[in-house]
Amino acid sequence: MFRESYKTLVEWKTEYGRKPLLLRGARQIGKSHLVKTLGKNEFDNYIVINFDKYPEHKEIFNSFEPEIIVQKIELFTKQKVILGKTLIFLDEIQECPRAIVALRYLYEDLPELHVIGAGSLLEFCLSAEDFRMPVGRIQYLYLYPMSFSEFLIALGEDKLQQHILSKSNFRKLPLELHLRLIEHVKTYYIVGGMPEAVATYVKTKNIGKCQKIQRSIIQTYKDDFAKYASHIQFKYLQKIFNTIPALIGGKITYTKIDDTIKSRDLKNAFDLLETAGILYKVKKTPGSGIPLEVGATEKTYKAIFLDIGLMNSINGLTREIAMSKNIVDVYKGALAEQFVGQELITLNDIYTDAKLYYWSRDAKSSTAELDFLINIDSKVVPVEIKSGKKGTLKSLKLFQDKHKPEQSIRIYQGQYIEEDGLTSIPFYGMKTFIKLNYEDDIFFD
Repeated sequence: MFRESYKTLVEWKTEYGRKPLLLRGARQIGKSHLVKTLGKNEFDNYIVINFDKYPEHKEIFNSFEPEIIVQKIELFTKQKVILGKTLIFLDEIQECPRAIVALRYLYEDLPELHVIGAGSLLEFCLSAEDFRMPVGRIQYLYLYPMSFSEFLIALGEDKLQQHILSKSNFRKLPLELHLRLIEHVKTYYIVGGMPEAVATYVKTKNIGKCQKIQRSIIQTYKDDFAKYASHIQFKYLQKIFNTIPALIGGKITYTKIDDTIKSRDLKNAFDLLETAGILYKVKKTPGSGIPLEVGATEKTYKAIFLDIGLMNSINGLTREIAMSKNIVDVYKGALAEQFVGQELITLNDIYTDAKLYYWSRDAKSSTAELDFLINIDSKVVPVEIKSGKKGTLKSLKLFQDKHKPEQSIRIYQGQYIEEDGLTSIPFYGMKTFIKLNYEDDIFFD
């Protein structure tokens, strides 16, 4: 299936000053398949070192001497390593921390060698106290579940997806196509962006089979926790993993998750799952300027889960989604917020860890909250997700009165409208109107 990140990997192959890549992201989002496709299509030969499947391959990295490492790779795999023409993939690299350290020496002494590493819950290894990260010698690449646009292409709607990338086409999109796209959004709510679930749906159009895949992925994550975490830590990880999908859209309060567990222990578990790409914090920020991180607090935040399909599977919301007329209102708006947050994450620069922000005001007279604040052309832009008419956007109006933003965005189920500084964009239009550049800015034009 088409993944936009593939283009980045192709560019990396011939990039000046190229460094070994370490793919970051949750399990089963397609890292191994992506690298395999790159190796088969773009290189003369492709060598896989899988430390989980073949533990004996750890012997390769008993020495950090690059020439000895290459020699052992050839002996263990019975394949020839040709500098510049061979891609070496170190799969499940977390099982061999010395291989991560060795990337430094491969970069310094064999810069012509193409090396990519990846692994499930790699961050459990990277966070170990005794681990020596080769800082400045490797390049991180952050990968996510399939975006909605990739989902459309997988469905065979590549021509429609290409059509709506044009703003002029988008603004005059016929109602029939708009309704078709909204139905696809509803399907994405259920199927999500995990590649195996998407492939199953494309092949069978059977939601039940997709849910079976989702449950299997969920169980795999839990098995990983038990494998890489201590017994005590595992309990906290499991508690956060099982609970957060039901709390999307609301402020995270650890005492409400489990008042018998110390908040510090639950927070540490949350932070680890965030590092692993399974959860994302949406930090509260005053929104007074760029960068949005200025003034953002670590004490008050909401959350976005890894994938809307997995979130739906854990919460058991398939029937509600299928029967809904307005997808904004399903599960009190939590799924709509998850969709928008997940899309913003996929729009992020692939070389940068995604960050999300929101705004709220707590006052005795009135409270207000905006779902997201984003950086567009170095300006703060509020994003609200609503099903109602413009006049019902109370929180947005309060923010506008205080900060006077040049542009405001509403994400909703209706068609594109632009009036009085408010741009209303249907769910499927985020990629068309919100783009990220290499300086971490989102541009809107």
